[in-house]
Amino acid sequence: MWVLILQRILLDVLLRVIYFPVWWYTGGIKYISMYCANLLRAGNDYMAPGLWLKNIFVPMFGQSDWQGRIMSVFMRLVNLIGRSIGLLFWMLIVFIIFIFWIIWPIFAVYMLIISI
Repeated sequence: MWVLILQRILLDVLLRVIYFPVWWYTGGIKYISMYCANLLRAGNDYMAPGLWLKNIFVPMFGQSDWQGRIMSVFMRLVNLIGRSIGLLFWMLIVFIIFIFWIIWPIFAVYMLIISI
């Protein structure tokens, strides 16, 4: 009986080892792409450059004189540029995470081959 159980366990381990690269580049890519999309969505919600752009001509602090309006447009424009640059860096980091996911198994196999 224990021989049959051992055969089943070894077969299961062997199938999982063979299936792992297939999963990594099919279901794993789907998982990491959804994860990266959620990270980008969270970064956009946090930085919200679209909201700053939408309200660029709304006077700050209810100051509707021309000096207040000019200062509001200037401050919101500077804030919009800074937040857009921050979101661009965040997109770059998320893209690096995605590329790292794709390259990691290839790198691991390469390092195993070099060490042998």
